[in-house]
Amino acid sequence: MRAAAVQLNATADTDRNLERADRFTRAAAADGAQLVVLPEKWSVLGSGDALRAGAQTLDGPAISWARAAARELGIDLVAGSIAERSEDTERLRNASVHVGPDGELRAVYRKVHMFDVVVDGTRYRESDHEQPGDELVLSETAGGVELGLTVCYDLRFPELYRILAVRGARVFTVPSAFTVPTTRDHWEVLLRARAIEDGCFVVAANQIGEHGRSGSVSHRSGGRSMIVDPWGIVLAVAADREGHIVADLDLDAQARVRRDLPSLANRRPEAYVWPQETRV
Repeated sequence: MRAAAVQLNATADTDRNLERADRFTRAAAADGAQLVVLPEKWSVLGSGDALRAGAQTLDGPAISWARAAARELGIDLVAGSIAERSEDTERLRNASVHVGPDGELRAVYRKVHMFDVVVDGTRYRESDHEQPGDELVLSETAGGVELGLTVCYDLRFPELYRILAVRGARVFTVPSAFTVPTTRDHWEVLLRARAIEDGCFVVAANQIGEHGRSGSVSHRSGGRSMIVDPWGIVLAVAADREGHIVADLDLDAQARVRRDLPSLANRRPEAYVWPQETRV
């Protein structure tokens, strides 16, 4: 199976973002990609106010485009994630949507882990405007390849990926907007670790460049979108610009890795007990 990761520089301009997503998705499909992954918040990215202004429901223009494009191009499209508006809460959801080649929604994953951190002195509080999800989601391509859907900051929580792998995931999708410092220092290490630990392919589509400002704070992502194989080998990495990368996912080689180094089969869950308290 050939997979692609699309790297974008999304802003608060939703029309501009959709035009670029359409252009690079078509280019990836023209390169033979059967699975295309867009980055996190490809339809709108910026300050909390910008996200709220550009948020959509799952029947809005962004996912309507994704459904039409997947059907026209005959691809499985993981439409990164969008800022999803909901009638149930004032806060948004960070929703990753998998659309099949028939244009139908195959799965929706709402990001579980909120990015409430400090990076290089800049404080991020995703939970101020977003509601976390509470369900892990395994999907499947039209060709029967199991996809574990994740988003960005989830990458730092290996238990999420292990559960998806135990449930049958063979490919992890990681739409992201990793900051410049964490892309530089952590991105590749984390992607390769998740691939090696679980014997999975990882298709990670990152944002790149500046997405707007909140007061004196600039929102910038680091790019370097990657596709990694189950042995931890980087099959493709994006240049420092918008575009797409492709790689062939050898599922037979994956089966050999899992047979010869069976870390999933060798687990001993009866010996693992979660601590009741976290010490920091």
